[in-house]
Amino acid sequence: MSANAVVLTACIAEVQTLRYTPAGIPALQLVLEHQSEVQDVQGKRQVKMVLKAMAFGALAERLASQAVGGNWKFQGYLSNSRAGKSVVLQIQDFSQDLL
Repeated sequence: MSANAVVLTACIAEVQTLRYTPAGIPALQLVLEHQSEVQDVQGKRQVKMVLKAMAFGALAERLASQAVGGNWKFQGYLSNSRAGKSVVLQIQDFSQDLL
């Protein structure tokens, strides 16, 4: 079985209104922005990306109260969106990035 684990430092760019699943579980959609510099075979490369993200349960409630902006460290896994046309980070944990 292959691993699917992501650790990403990103800025919260957009937070939608907290909603609830039919089972009553809190759910939150976010948009994250990441910017970094990585070493590539051709030298240093600037990476900038926007990524959709989801959180559920108490984690969604905690994230809903966070202000847009600021750097955060997100941990989770990647999945397809409901429509299957994009990638979504399913957030399992987050903490403030103090660097």
